[in-house]
Parts: sequence; structure tokens; C-alpha cells
Amino acid sequence: MFAPGSGLLETTLDEPVSETVMRDLREVGSKLKLVVLPRMSQAGVLERLKAWDLWGPLAVCLTLSIALCITAPEPQRALVFAAVFVVVWVGAAVVTLNAQLLGGTISFFQSVCVLGYSIFPLNCAAVFNLVLRQIPRTSVRVVATRE
Repeated sequence: MFAPGSGLLETTLDEPVSETVMRDLREVGSKLKLVVLPRMSQAGVLERLKAWDLWGPLAVCLTLSIALCITAPEPQRALVFAAVFVVVWVGAAVVTLNAQLLGGTISFFQSVCVLGYSIFPLNCAAVFNLVLRQIPRTSVRVVATRE
């Protein structure tokens, strides 16, 4: 990162790992918030998303793959995990390549980043499904009484 006007390069090599991890987690959280709840102006959202990263999309994709593989039958778990992981990343690459071939000005990694974050609602649904599966199924009978 360049410090404006100083001509010097600011590095983070000497900062503690905990600070680096927390900074990255805050950045991932803010980008998830931008993708799920874009309340700023369109230009503001696009400016924030130009600083792409692949840690957030990787975490989102891994969480989705794990959540879906847990709900799969035992012999198919590895296949489900691999299929979800490959479909998400290859699909993002194909969509990005298509956008660039059609004359889009978005960078490859920026597009992959946004597409990776955009599957977060699917993640929420998969985790919610996992939670629902843990609730014991009991039959509830409602008895209507006449007054």
C-alpha cells in the first residue's frame, strides 16, 4: 500500500498475525454486508468491491460445500463436496470470462470475488436446513374444540 504523497511503501509484514486475521475478517464481513444489503450508492458499492479478495469467497464456498455434503447420503458425501466446490468456482470463472468477452470492464478476480460473495444467501439456507434437521420430528396434533 502506498502512503499518499510520501513515496514510501507501507507494509504489514511486521504486524502480529492476529491483527492481520482480524483485519481480513472485518473486510470479509463488510463485503458480505455490501453484497447482501447494498445500501450505499451504486458507485460506493462498486468502489468498495474493486478491492477484491478471495478469502471470503473461499470461506463461503467451503461452508456451502460442507453444509451440503453433511446432508448428503454417506456414500455420496465426497462427490457432493467436490461437485459443489467445482461448480461454484468453474461457474464463476465461466461467467467472468463471458463478461470480459462481451466487453465488460470488470477484472477477472473482482468478478470472481463478487460472484463468490453472492452465494452467501445459499449458505444461510443450507445452514438453516442443517439446524432444522437437528430438531426432532414429532407429530403435533391440533385438536379443534367447538365453543
